[in-house]
Amino acid sequence: MEKIYIIGLGPGSIDSLTLGAVDRINAGDKNFLRTEKHPTVKYFVDKNIPYKSYDFLYDTKDSFGQVYEKIAEDLIEESKKNSSINYFVPGNPLVAEKTVELLMEREVDIEIISGMSFIEPMIELVGRDPINGLKIVDGAEFNGLIVDINVDMIITQVYNYRIISEVKIILSEIYGDEYEVYLVNSAGVKENEKKHLVPIYELDRFEEVGPLTSIFVPKIDGKHKKVFDFNDLLGIMKILRSENGCPWDMEQTHESIRQSVIEEAYEVVDAIDKNDIDGLMEELGDLLLQVIFHSQIAFEEGEFSLYDVTSSLANKLIYRHPHVFSQKSVENSEEVVYNWNMLKYAKRDIHSFTDKLKDIPKLPALMTSFKIQEKAAEIGFDWDNIDGPLNKVIEEYQEVLEAMEKFGGGDERTEEELGDLLFAIVNLSRFLKVNPEVALNRTINKFIKRFEFMEEKLEELGKKFEEMTLDEMDELWNQAKIHKIH
Repeated sequence: MEKIYIIGLGPGSIDSLTLGAVDRINAGDKNFLRTEKHPTVKYFVDKNIPYKSYDFLYDTKDSFGQVYEKIAEDLIEESKKNSSINYFVPGNPLVAEKTVELLMEREVDIEIISGMSFIEPMIELVGRDPINGLKIVDGAEFNGLIVDINVDMIITQVYNYRIISEVKIILSEIYGDEYEVYLVNSAGVKENEKKHLVPIYELDRFEEVGPLTSIFVPKIDGKHKKVFDFNDLLGIMKILRSENGCPWDMEQTHESIRQSVIEEAYEVVDAIDKNDIDGLMEELGDLLLQVIFHSQIAFEEGEFSLYDVTSSLANKLIYRHPHVFSQKSVENSEEVVYNWNMLKYAKRDIHSFTDKLKDIPKLPALMTSFKIQEKAAEIGFDWDNIDGPLNKVIEEYQEVLEAMEKFGGGDERTEEELGDLLFAIVNLSRFLKVNPEVALNRTINKFIKRFEFMEEKLEELGKKFEEMTLDEMDELWNQAKIHKIH
């Protein structure tokens, strides 16, 4: 059976070639190199050992993935023509070599001849011990989700300015422009080794960029930390809940802080309504705190962990988006919502319409009313046009007046009629495509701003509200309306 020997050429120096690699070079088999842009290729040239390089493919394909697929396919075909062939790659064949990964997935006989990777000389050059955490990533496929600020990181395959510029932008967004990283060239090739400790914004300003270029990003030091990630938040909460933590945090339960979830959610909405982006960032953090707080309490009680929360959410998102994660197609966003609801009901074993209404969570009354009416409209229980909800508001208003006259305030029957009026107004808002919760919050904010205007005017007059008559306050209120305070 045909066989492919995959041999590591080491980080760059000929002195780093292993005896196994030298034996294969001189074995007489046909030699293939992923790239000849590697210092150890000089060994082949000096000894007149023939080889074929795949460098030409990089200019013929649209993506690196296509290049690597073509290399793997060609090697398999070549192995069928010969009893055995040699395939040489930089460094260690099992470190950052996509072609090797592809070959190992195929039904072909492979033998790995190891070599020193670029990792060892890299960490020697920057003087960092990997025992404290080291992540190695491919610069050609780099994205923000890969980053872990709590471990050192080597970004390899940054062999041109386009890749380095893209990496720089992502690192800058996370670490900041001034954070210092190492740009390293030719690690392991002693006569050519270079390292530059530079702020991230200078990464793409160096001329020495090529196949042996890598970036080393030190983890963020805890002593001077200004950037934190999800794991940091978990660690902080664990400390706060620990024996030597905060007495208040230690005492809390799911029940004692449940109201905070509602309050923080409303503060998020308020920041959005005010178009306060800085406030939104802060309030989203406060809302996230509630998730972490409840998850830590649950973990301590042996109920569930944050990984259970994130896994449940991820599985739900995948399950309810078959048009994204499977072959199902949809026409528009309305169909997406419909599919989402149908999948949700199937998961919760909900079949009857009443079950669907009962499944609506206990939100604030305005929001719950809105959602119930939306559900009723889905099965056709709705007005044909705006006249229906308008007339219903008038009808319910009259019934409130009658109840007030007949039973007075504070009576349950008056309360019931007032509830009917509010429900009718919510229905009208739905027809007008206005969220009643948002509308009422906007009115509340407008009310507060108008009172602020009134109070400022009173200060100019040297007066206080307590000294004003209702008619005088009405006059100030009308001034606020004229000035379009909203």
